[in-house]
Amino acid sequence: MFRFDPYSPAIDADPFPAYKTLRDEHPCFWSEEAGMWVYSRYADIVTALNDWETYSSAKGNLVDELPNRAGNTLGTTDPPRHDRLRALIQKAVTKRALNYLEAPTQAVCGKHLDALAGAKSFDFVNDFSSKVTVDLLFFLFNMPTEGQQTVRDKAVLMVQTDPKTRKKGPEHIEAYEWMANYAADLVAERKKNPGDDLLSNFITAEIDGEKLKDKEVQMTVTTLIMAGIESLSGFMSVFGMNLADHPDARRALVADPSLIPDAMEESLRYNTSAQRFRRCVQKDVAIHGQTMKAGDFVMLAYGAGNRDERQFANPDVYDIARRPKGHLGFGGGVHACLGTAIARLACKITFETFLGRYPEFTRVQEQLPWVPSSNFRSPLKLELAVD
Repeated sequence: MFRFDPYSPAIDADPFPAYKTLRDEHPCFWSEEAGMWVYSRYADIVTALNDWETYSSAKGNLVDELPNRAGNTLGTTDPPRHDRLRALIQKAVTKRALNYLEAPTQAVCGKHLDALAGAKSFDFVNDFSSKVTVDLLFFLFNMPTEGQQTVRDKAVLMVQTDPKTRKKGPEHIEAYEWMANYAADLVAERKKNPGDDLLSNFITAEIDGEKLKDKEVQMTVTTLIMAGIESLSGFMSVFGMNLADHPDARRALVADPSLIPDAMEESLRYNTSAQRFRRCVQKDVAIHGQTMKAGDFVMLAYGAGNRDERQFANPDVYDIARRPKGHLGFGGGVHACLGTAIARLACKITFETFLGRYPEFTRVQEQLPWVPSSNFRSPLKLELAVD
């Protein structure tokens, strides 16, 4: 009997054979382990993402939701409240042109690459990508640099599940509560001392006389710290892994760095770190011979949809010339990731810099340790041997 267990280490290591079985034989599947239905076909996932009235985010979008988060973040609200939040947050994010990030990103990458000079091998995740993303986040929010490692550790814990129970454990909930308190302190301090930074923009953003409430700023900052540290680092780490595993693609990027943006998009399709998110069905839905009842949760398996041959030809091939329009690496619908432009720019500059310094590298580990998470998939460590 086929089972789909999103908490299984085997799924962390390689979910794609199970995804294919789901798509071909069980496109609407009840997972006992998750306690929810699973959508695996691209068209069904896109339909759900575009129909927020049927597939609501208001009860949480994480497969294992954190307490007091649902209904209090941009990703866990539905229109019309979602539209108000998104408009104000979007105004804050786009207040300055993105090109102001180029020089700081290059400087941060250079600093951490200089620290690796002379090393024959290093851990791409812990020695480079996570450090780059933490530094960039602290720059964007103008956060006090002391305690950077603690902030990074708490952000990583927030997205994880317990390695044994594969559920959110006390340490993950504590990390979330710590981060929410940390964000509240940041908001209070910045209201007293506003500056030229993203956090100040959240506080001052205004549309028709309306601003974000302090609680809304706090929850936005909490979410963006988590996403900025773990999701962006995961995006970069998976991209680095793909280039290590596909040397011809890597050498093409070294020869012509203008190909890096297309290669990034293919990585987001081929091996996205954002694998699975959930919605709550607001009415009975009959699909693929199954009936989901109002109140049921459904898991949208982005990683499966991105490998759906009904949408993408030869989906198991990593092809940097593909230009995969409509991939699900940043979600979609009203909840499409708000930080896509920042993430794309940061990743592009990071890999231009990294490949300029290390055009040749190979993966040391045959079997990688993976972040234990029902939502995300990225390596905990990625040891690279460099030439």
